[in-house]
Amino acid sequence: MSSQLLTLSPAPILNTKYHKTSTKTTTTTIPHYERIFIPSHIYSHPSAVLLELCTSLKELHQILPLIIKNGFYNEHLFQTKLISLFCKFSSLTEAARVFEPVEHKLDVIYHTMLKGYAKNSTLRDALAFYRRMRCDEVRPVVYDFTYLLQLCSENLDLRRGREIHGHLMSNGFQSNLFAMTAVVNLYAKCRQIEDAYKMFERMPQRDLVSWNTVMAGYAQNGFARRAVRLVLQMQEDGQKPDSITLVSVLPAVADIKALMIGRSIHGYAFRAGFESMVNVATAMLDMYFKCGSVRNARLVFNGMRSRNVISWNTMIDGYAQNGESEEAFATFLKMLDERVEPTNVSMMGALHACANLGDVERGIFVHKLLEQQKLDLDVSVMNSLISMYSKCKRVDIAASVFGGLNQKTIVTWNAMILGYAQNGCVNEALNLFCEMQSHGIKPDSFTLVSVITALADLSVTRQAKWIHGLAIRTLMDKNVFVCTALVDTYAKCGAIQTARKLFDMMQERHVITWNAMIDGYGTHGRGREALDLFNEMQKGSVNPNEITFLSVISACSHSGLVEEGLYYFESMKENYGLEPAMDHYGAMVDLLGRAGRLEDAWKFIQEMPVEPGITVLGAMLGACKIHKNIEFGEKAADKLFELDPDDGGYHVLLANIYASASMWEKVARVRTAMEKKGIQKTPGCSLVELRNEVHTFYSGSTNHPQSKRIYAYLETLGDEIKTAGYIPDTNSIHDVEEDVKEQLVSSHSERLAIAFGLLNTSHGTTIHIRKNLRVCGDCHEATKYISLVTGREIIVRDLRRFHHFKNGSCSCGDYW
Repeated sequence: MSSQLLTLSPAPILNTKYHKTSTKTTTTTIPHYERIFIPSHIYSHPSAVLLELCTSLKELHQILPLIIKNGFYNEHLFQTKLISLFCKFSSLTEAARVFEPVEHKLDVIYHTMLKGYAKNSTLRDALAFYRRMRCDEVRPVVYDFTYLLQLCSENLDLRRGREIHGHLMSNGFQSNLFAMTAVVNLYAKCRQIEDAYKMFERMPQRDLVSWNTVMAGYAQNGFARRAVRLVLQMQEDGQKPDSITLVSVLPAVADIKALMIGRSIHGYAFRAGFESMVNVATAMLDMYFKCGSVRNARLVFNGMRSRNVISWNTMIDGYAQNGESEEAFATFLKMLDERVEPTNVSMMGALHACANLGDVERGIFVHKLLEQQKLDLDVSVMNSLISMYSKCKRVDIAASVFGGLNQKTIVTWNAMILGYAQNGCVNEALNLFCEMQSHGIKPDSFTLVSVITALADLSVTRQAKWIHGLAIRTLMDKNVFVCTALVDTYAKCGAIQTARKLFDMMQERHVITWNAMIDGYGTHGRGREALDLFNEMQKGSVNPNEITFLSVISACSHSGLVEEGLYYFESMKENYGLEPAMDHYGAMVDLLGRAGRLEDAWKFIQEMPVEPGITVLGAMLGACKIHKNIEFGEKAADKLFELDPDDGGYHVLLANIYASASMWEKVARVRTAMEKKGIQKTPGCSLVELRNEVHTFYSGSTNHPQSKRIYAYLETLGDEIKTAGYIPDTNSIHDVEEDVKEQLVSSHSERLAIAFGLLNTSHGTTIHIRKNLRVCGDCHEATKYISLVTGREIIVRDLRRFHHFKNGSCSCGDYW
């Protein structure tokens, strides 16, 4: 054999039938092909020593001429060792160049070559070589099957895996521990967990690896409780869990949020000395975070002797998922300080924290950092970046990032559509949805949910029916998330009965489904129906969460069910172990304040275990506006001005409280303060949809093409409702004549929208209005009379709830 060997083309392998010689030399029989033992007379040669010490392909190329020169190249042991090393260094082509010219191929050289194919090539090529072995009458050994089964597992190829399983049995290896463990692993990876367990049960003997394999299979296939039970069974069988057991079972414990079991495993890990292993400690971090025990996760992390980037990533993501985004971002910065190079997962965790905080400045910092790290080519990172900018109300930057991407997945499109939806850019969301389909990308359930979310903001029933029809045509109308979004949208369009019909038809309901329906009843002022539905939920298998209780308490608030709301607030913690958040406290203040129990509401605020936030104090100020309470209104306003000095809404509320008591000097003082700070009052805005076009009206605006007609009609309508008994409420306006006061209140945005709707639709058509602020008392009273004199039903969705006006009355019962 000359040194030209390295430049020869490999002989064809896959489609040629070879016959190995029947001649065998007993002196060269190798007991185990996994390791090549070189006889002492050969091993004493320097080239043999160098071959054993070879650590790279480059070194092997350097020593190969020495082997050829000394005549060892034709030795079976050297040939087998060379093939093994070439395969080890991922050079299957060079391994084949050694293999093909060998005239008398021993079985061991076939086994070594098959291992090379299994480790470095495709399943198809490995199986082709296995078929060649059979044609060449090579008797397979157990490791041939374990390598092929492992490759089938990695490719999730169940059909070929079953074939290999059959060959394994026909060759008499059905009782072999290693072979059957590979079979169990195959079925588990291919999601045939029952078949995996049957194979496991048939094993005449089991070791720790086989127990770990079947247990991990259950954990990875969503059978968390069964995985945990198997850990107990393996101990009863005399097997002590090792670090691999713990790393496999801890995610299962996290899935079922079994904190007590997780703590027991932690104790075992400590006693067995596994706690110091970085992979075990990281798995415990993840478990504690997913079980909601942030404190224990922090203790484990602080106690870790060594940390890898996965440990840091787990901390960042764990903090963010548990609502501690400040800690998440601080951990990210600390990771950078300790010179741990961030990965794509690190960046996504940091962006998630920025999104939760709504902090665009920190988001821009992470954006620049990921560009420096060349992670801006990672599509998953860029998807997170789009979501972050969208949640930080910078959908313009998100759109710029989206437009600059060369690679876009369905997730990328979904993130941008949802970003538009979350920022009220309905037309942009719908246009992008159409563009996505024009690129040949089929929408998935998340796409539809994003589009439905955008349409919910329009409150147009016809649009809800259109997207519902699309869901049916694309066979996604049974998807629980799509149906839940549709239930929510129908409720937000005022079609609460349609929402309930769809809810009742659903075969599967998640907690978010129940929440959407309960919240829908609440915003429509149907508190009793909301409580009945909540009671029905409690009888089933779906447990309520924090959002459920927020919806229930809010429903009680909208319907004046004070005692019921107080009961469910206490039940939240006592019966379900859920800690109230700031929104829950705000809903309770709203419940008490709206009912006129202002002293109880203020006492509730004073006794809160946390400092009251904007939600709580804003609810208190709103209640003081309803009940014209100056004392508590001033107290709440003072704290609000400290927390959010630039919000004009709170200043306006305080000014209105003063105006209701004719304290005009104080009204002027508030308005002067607003002018000095440059604070603008949020203008009232109402929207009405007519023939696929949304018409927007602002209070007192005259820029609509039909303005003259609208104002003329309002004047006539005003006379009609006065005749019916309407008396304008102008107490909040001063310094102008009475007729001017009436003109000002009659030109509020919802009045303009209602007039436009009445003028442009036929008799009997329901008018749907959406308003950005709460309906004022005078407009509420006027709309009741408008519904009476016109015989029309008028549905108004304001900032907080729905009002169904019909025959001179409102569904809220004048309680809002």
